Amino acid sequence: MAAPTYPRDFRGYGRNPPDPKWPGNARVAVQFVVNFEEGGENNVLDGDRASEAFLSDVLGAQPWPGQRHANIESMFEYGSRAGFWRLWRIFAERNLPVTVFGVAKALQRNPEVVAAMKEAGWDIASHSLRWIEHKDMSETEERTEIAAAIRVHTEATGQRPLGWYTGRSSINTLRLLMEVGGLLYLCDSYADDLPYWIKARGSKPHLVIPYTLDANDMRFVNAQGFGDGEEFFTYLKDSFDVLYAEGESAPKMMSVGLHCRVVGRPGRAASLMRFLDYIGKHERVWIPTRLQIAQHWHANLSDLADDAFDIG
Repeated sequence: MAAPTYPRDFRGYGRNPPDPKWPGNARVAVQFVVNFEEGGENNVLDGDRASEAFLSDVLGAQPWPGQRHANIESMFEYGSRAGFWRLWRIFAERNLPVTVFGVAKALQRNPEVVAAMKEAGWDIASHSLRWIEHKDMSETEERTEIAAAIRVHTEATGQRPLGWYTGRSSINTLRLLMEVGGLLYLCDSYADDLPYWIKARGSKPHLVIPYTLDANDMRFVNAQGFGDGEEFFTYLKDSFDVLYAEGESAPKMMSVGLHCRVVGRPGRAASLMRFLDYIGKHERVWIPTRLQIAQHWHANLSDLADDAFDIG
């Protein structure tokens, strides 16, 4: 009997990645994600076991079982009350498109923010129902969570999500999302500088648009992260410069991850504005939403789906 296929792809595109054929003959596609999680994080008010402890300026925070954490709660509230609007103005004033990874419960709790996203024409992808861990959920529990996220997201935005990033995912997340169907792109991967196709258990191929945790403002609040805005700007600039140079012969994609409560703070927002102004001085740079990348890939590189890797 043949040995089961190992469900991890270490080869990818190999030595010769495909030409993504970006619009305008772009050398690099730079894609910005605004994570909107405020109101969907762990909180005993919502029946969670403990308070949130991840991605805040309370460095080294631990969950408080059975208790609320007033400081962390107010930092998340800053994200929706002030940080979001700063980021919204920064991108709107430059007429630059953004993809939102929107937690369904957070979107539901802030219709004014959702209206602003829609007014700006932002692509609102799902960031699941709540911003909580999926790793300990059974497949049945995660299916229920995904179904509820789609329902609440649709009610909050007026449209079913076409893209998805769970973030705090399980090993089953991608397969379960393919099972649900109706999504043009999935983002729970950090495995490449280009989109790629996958399949599972006989499903049709699905497109993965990898995300990033390195060119990401979360490193402001993580150990060995960015100490100030200059470090953030330099890292983004270096990433862009390398990809832009490579793009003369092998165009790639660059993702930038942002959070309203993190880079939405004024001292950090300055570095983001510097980076936007920097890339704006370069020719042959495409700044799309993830939905635009997905639509482009489906229209121009669907033949690569014939070689979709089976994740099991």
